[in-house]
Amino acid sequence: MHNIWMRLKDDFQLSIITLVGFCSLIGITPYTVFRLLEGNLVVGLVDAFLVCSTMLAVLYAWRTGNTLRPGQFLAVVYSIGTFLVAMKLGVNGLFWFYTLILFNFFVVPPLQSALATFSSLLAICIYGYLNPGVVFESHYQMTSFFVTCLIASFFASVFAYRGRRQRVQLVELATLDPLTRVGNRRAMDSELEIALAEHRRYGTRYGMLVLDLDLFKEVNDSHGHKAGDRVLIDFARIIKQSCRQSDRLFRMGGEEFVLLLPKLSREGLEKTAGHIRMSVAEHLKGPGGPVTVSIGGCVLDQHASVDAWMHEADLCLYEAKDEGRDRFVISPGNGSEKKGEPMTQTENELSL
Repeated sequence: MHNIWMRLKDDFQLSIITLVGFCSLIGITPYTVFRLLEGNLVVGLVDAFLVCSTMLAVLYAWRTGNTLRPGQFLAVVYSIGTFLVAMKLGVNGLFWFYTLILFNFFVVPPLQSALATFSSLLAICIYGYLNPGVVFESHYQMTSFFVTCLIASFFASVFAYRGRRQRVQLVELATLDPLTRVGNRRAMDSELEIALAEHRRYGTRYGMLVLDLDLFKEVNDSHGHKAGDRVLIDFARIIKQSCRQSDRLFRMGGEEFVLLLPKLSREGLEKTAGHIRMSVAEHLKGPGGPVTVSIGGCVLDQHASVDAWMHEADLCLYEAKDEGRDRFVISPGNGSEKKGEPMTQTENELSL
């Protein structure tokens, strides 16, 4: 039960689709039973189809974690269903359009929801115009209904758009470093735990590089923090350009960064570290001249925890610093928290 609550708390779209399923079950089901007993077979079957479709969409969203497709499916199904109900019940069925408007703008992106809502609204108005007295009592009533639905759609779209934008901004604030726009410490901890779990369950290989800018304090002290910020931004850009799209860069704090590299062997980790070191030395310029980086790294092996994995990479970084900076040291990968006999930059460049 705790896991269910946490998923609903962390995934807004999943909570909305689940809420729609709950409301559909307790709200539409009684109408379904009533209309079938009353002999209104078409509307009863439409209601039953809406309830079943909603339950299947909710189940799909929970099993796959994909909330966009179920939302799109339900937006189409509910738009068609609302049209059919209004067509059969007349004025009594038109009230469901206002519920449809709110639903569509919450479960799918604004443009898609506007298209689905406007299509069903236009369809019922055309049907009402071609069949006077069946849905609307007069053209004036039809026009009033059309206009009020458009106004409700406009306000719903504005609210939905602002809500989506705010959720995106909140996610960015929670997971991105505001200066360099790479992952922050919170995102790093989560990604490293996921990597450890995948390694234990599936044997997926992961490498970690801890990167620390050399003598960065002198940049801040001599040229100010704005110059230091510019160096950090350029550094993050260079690292991204030097890595694969699947690699994840995080700012751990200050001038220290962590690079997570999936599906990479120790040899691949050495080549990546060497490539990054050379790219930074060639392209990263501070106010006082070139800025270099020291790198420590290790592959995820038989480490007991993320802390043990990071500790081993940190030891390699300290060794790179002690050996004169502007170099990298990669752990031999025995999974222990000891340095062992790591390969240094000079040895690795010979192998390249």
